[in-house]
Amino acid sequence: MTKFYLGLLIMSASTIQSQKFPALKAPIAEKQAHIREIHGDKVNDPYYWMIDYFKKGKDSTKVVDYLKAENTYWEGMMKDTEPFREKLFQEMKARIKEKDESVPVFDNGYFYYTRTEAGKQYFKYCRKKGSLTAPEEILLDVDQLAEGHPYYNATGFSISPDNSKLVYGVDDVSRRQYTLFLKDLKTGKTTDLGIKNTEGSAEWANDNKTIFYTENNPVTLLSEKIKKHTLGTDPGKDVTVYEEKDHTNYISVYKSKNQKFILIYSGATTSSETRYLNADDPNGTFKVFQPRMKNVLYSITPLEDKFLIRTNKDALNFKIAETPLDKTGVENWKDFIPHRSDVLMQSVSAFKNYLVFSERQNGLTQLVIYDRKTAKKEALTFDEPAYTISSLENPEYNTDNFRFGYTSMITPVSQFEQNLKTGKRTLLKQQEVLGGYAKDGYTTERLFATAKDGTKIPISIVYKKGFKKDGNSPLLLYAYGSYGSSMDAAFSNTRLSLLNRGFAFAIAHIRGGQEMGRQWYEDGKMMKKKNTFTDFIDAGEYLVKEKYTSPKHLYAQGGSAGGLLMGAVANMSPNLWNGMISQVPFVDVVNTMLDESIPLTTNEYDEWGNPNNKEAYFYMKSYSPYENIEKKNYPNLLVTTGLHDSQVQYFEPAKWVSKLRDMKTDKNVLLLKTDMNYGHGGASGRFDYLKDIALVYALMFKLEGIDK
Repeated sequence: MTKFYLGLLIMSASTIQSQKFPALKAPIAEKQAHIREIHGDKVNDPYYWMIDYFKKGKDSTKVVDYLKAENTYWEGMMKDTEPFREKLFQEMKARIKEKDESVPVFDNGYFYYTRTEAGKQYFKYCRKKGSLTAPEEILLDVDQLAEGHPYYNATGFSISPDNSKLVYGVDDVSRRQYTLFLKDLKTGKTTDLGIKNTEGSAEWANDNKTIFYTENNPVTLLSEKIKKHTLGTDPGKDVTVYEEKDHTNYISVYKSKNQKFILIYSGATTSSETRYLNADDPNGTFKVFQPRMKNVLYSITPLEDKFLIRTNKDALNFKIAETPLDKTGVENWKDFIPHRSDVLMQSVSAFKNYLVFSERQNGLTQLVIYDRKTAKKEALTFDEPAYTISSLENPEYNTDNFRFGYTSMITPVSQFEQNLKTGKRTLLKQQEVLGGYAKDGYTTERLFATAKDGTKIPISIVYKKGFKKDGNSPLLLYAYGSYGSSMDAAFSNTRLSLLNRGFAFAIAHIRGGQEMGRQWYEDGKMMKKKNTFTDFIDAGEYLVKEKYTSPKHLYAQGGSAGGLLMGAVANMSPNLWNGMISQVPFVDVVNTMLDESIPLTTNEYDEWGNPNNKEAYFYMKSYSPYENIEKKNYPNLLVTTGLHDSQVQYFEPAKWVSKLRDMKTDKNVLLLKTDMNYGHGGASGRFDYLKDIALVYALMFKLEGIDK
């Protein structure tokens, strides 16, 4: 239920009376009494029965029939936009370079890359030995593997240390439960290892025959066990090397960059713990690096002579500590990069001669190069007002070349390589926008709205030059605001179809993310969650005040936990928005958090609270979108979900829409679209998702009076 969605769908609407929608009757869901009673509070939930498909599976035809009826309704309401949607789809697809290739990455003697072919939805995973002029070896043809599957996701590609074998995970249901496969790269033979319900990846020990993987609970989907498998043995006899007993923790297994350790990480929102094992000794026993401490998070980076620890112990914004290889307890930790109140330490990438720190200051990402011999530090600098810079895949440890990515609202994704010793920087690749794109034809700004409590809320905005700030221009405001996930300024070629038709696009960097440091997150979760919602409202009001738009032309978008944001804001300030798109929305907060059988629920207690606690229950209930629907006018709404969603179950948005239909007093459009073959992230192909964007763009443009 890590309610995170990276889709780019949007929606807009205008006064429904002036639009030409067919007079179709919307589906009316049946009501059945269901009483929830806790903490002396009785609540009737008349749409609780919609959970039946989740509980009973395919036997529950009534739920499926209802979702299909909603799909028929939105299809009928949007029938006249089909030609425009096809035009938008082809327009966005035409910007994508169909025959393309990723920048090759050198790792252990081979250059690895993916390439795509014209007309194909997926990709080929390839490598070349020693030189880019060497013959190509196709390791996986995912286009071929995906044939006949409505959804197909191959991930977690892991090559054995001797370069002879490949382990990878496959999900063909869109439930984020992966089966592991092994491919012998010498013979070409692929074997289903019979290992199911995994996170989708595995890590090799240095013996080239032992792998470690994370096993999930098949019902709750919680990551519960780390197991060890020896190739050629019965997977039913795989040894559990670690089992997590705390159901609020996520666990994972990975290998250190210097290839010396297998590491197990167990972490919740507020505390974590790491175990480590010599990768040359797969049958050895994992050691606890430092037992978990209350309200302390830490992660480790092994070097030749020490461990580096990124931790928030006595350091709200995290710091880097160091400790000897043989003395890992917290009593031995010493500051390496001390805590700074104005800088969030996000991660460290280790090389033999250098370290690269990923930091965040004043709401912007930055990379800092650290010379391990001289201790000299240097930050990479850029001149745009809002941008994103991040470390890319850098698997080689014994190199002075560092790769990073850069993008902004007007700069396509760019990949650079910088020599850490000489400072020479080379552009390796920039996202190509077919059909022509002129960066200087667009403007990006960084604004600050003032929240009701005086806090300054950053806003990143982009629009085409000629955009008029007279209050009559349409604007889409996007935000997420949960889990400490920062929504940074980035380029989108699909967004050009929006900007070129007169819209501005803005991101509100609201509390609940981590854009302005760790306190930004702390002030937008648990018993301070409402700050997330009021920040978004304040950002919208600021944009109206500054005449970027007006309530007649202001639209909002959010997905997953950002869909919760949409639902809460629709209840709190419905008249500020002309329309909203709420994607795979987490809107039934109380009921979901009370049901531990719903996937991933217990992992979320440190984010939202445990409603078995009375104070947390009533606070949660006071903002939960489903709980707070009233008889009043609501904005135009498009809601999306997936029948197989593992993060936010389909019944949350279905119940929410049903209750809205029953209680809202306006005549605005309310549409529910359910993908019957997909889950949380939507379609798996590289073109299919464009059809969803085309749908919501077409609805928006229709309601704005834009017909071409």
